[in-house]
Amino acid sequence: MSLLWFTLGLVLLIVGAELLVKGASRVAAIFRIPPLIIGLTVVAFGTSSPEFAVSIEAAMIDQASIAVGNVIGSNIFNVLLILGLSALIVPLLVSRQLVRFDIPLMIVLSALVLFMAQDRVLGFYDGIILLLGLFSYLFYLFRQSRKEATPEDAPADTAEPHLLRDGGLILAGLVCLVIGSDQLIAGAVDIAAYFGVSELIIGLTIVAAGTSLPELVTSLVAAVHGQREIAVGNVVGSNLFNIMGVLGVASILSPGGIDIPTSLLHFDLLVMLAVAVVCLPVFFTGGVISRSEGAAFLLYYIAYTSYLVFDAMNHTLLNPFSNTMLYFFMPLTLLAIGYSVLQDSQLKTRSK
Repeated sequence: MSLLWFTLGLVLLIVGAELLVKGASRVAAIFRIPPLIIGLTVVAFGTSSPEFAVSIEAAMIDQASIAVGNVIGSNIFNVLLILGLSALIVPLLVSRQLVRFDIPLMIVLSALVLFMAQDRVLGFYDGIILLLGLFSYLFYLFRQSRKEATPEDAPADTAEPHLLRDGGLILAGLVCLVIGSDQLIAGAVDIAAYFGVSELIIGLTIVAAGTSLPELVTSLVAAVHGQREIAVGNVVGSNLFNIMGVLGVASILSPGGIDIPTSLLHFDLLVMLAVAVVCLPVFFTGGVISRSEGAAFLLYYIAYTSYLVFDAMNHTLLNPFSNTMLYFFMPLTLLAIGYSVLQDSQLKTRSK
């Protein structure tokens, strides 16, 4: 029964996100908001709205482990699995804007959350700082979009706008998100109890993967249709919103703040930061995420989830698995990245 409620909640979250994006995009068009701004804000919020709904609901009902686990797990899932899978389909293009600004910002924000979590709680003032960061980022996007927007820009949704109908879509989407998040959290808590694992593990894995489905679908469709920059931008934008918007609001609304478990502080937050840092050299080399790099991302996500499973089960394979990853695969990966960066730098030097 718990699995049924979890699945029902997930379906409602996805439907709610779709309705919200469609309705909000059309309402924005009625008020002549530029399409580029719609894409950078409304669509980005729409694909992250399941994470937002679940984490806010979890924070308000004192399920902080699910709230923070969902955000951290989603950010890791977005980069390693979504970009990895998309790059396997077709090598992904990375814009200079992402490499110069958005990826460094994602690294800074990941490090900031790790720093804020050192006292084992994300409180009200931490949330305020993250939200101020979000507003500053949106202001920057608005200014950039006004510089880059052209008269030929047009909304992707060509249906004739109708304020009452589209307002109804937004309302229906919000209702689906609220009900869906409630059912998904209830199901997740029951599943954790049934299997005897912590709610944090469920939040980092099942809940995170489920709420990231809109990003997964968006990036895969973009990759298949040749819109390779969108596939990457969608993931990076979602990760930025997850940290500043979702975690920011959840920290403000959670009674007493969000408690940070020791395991999250000493492992998962470090993984999220490491994943963000690795993006910079990978994206920098040639401005492309190759199939081999995509495969490496996927393998590391499998390794990450395997570690969580072994740890939850107290499995005897945990220590040898950890040592193999730490002392063999990670140094090998760093050497490969260093070689790629060096090779790319030499090619650029020769071409000058």
